[in-house]
Amino acid sequence: QVQLVESGGGLVQPGGSLRLSCIASGTIVSIYSMGWYRQVTGKQRELVATITSASSTNYADSVKDRFTISRDNAKNTVYLQMNNLKPEDTALYYCNADILPYGLGRDDYWGQGTQVTVSS
Repeated sequence: QVQLVESGGGLVQPGGSLRLSCIASGTIVSIYSMGWYRQVTGKQRELVATITSASSTNYADSVKDRFTISRDNAKNTVYLQMNNLKPEDTALYYCNADILPYGLGRDDYWGQGTQVTVSS
């Protein structure tokens, strides 16, 4: 059984930084793309950043030059370094991964979410 567990959210002042982590656990053959999405109550979940297994990255325009996504394939972990945070970055941040588990088909997995609140 595959699980994604996020950590690193919290309350930060505008202009501050946070680093989110997400570790994938279980009997995993391969992890393909990994990414971060966010959702504000009452709005659709939106893409923040993705990273392929070859470390090619993609960012939402709203976070370019402020957020950096990275991954450690040996640890099945993806990170999101968030700098110069703004109040509009406040959201529940979800980890996502495209995973091939042992004995099962390739599928899309989600974490439970970690809250990021940017406020003075």
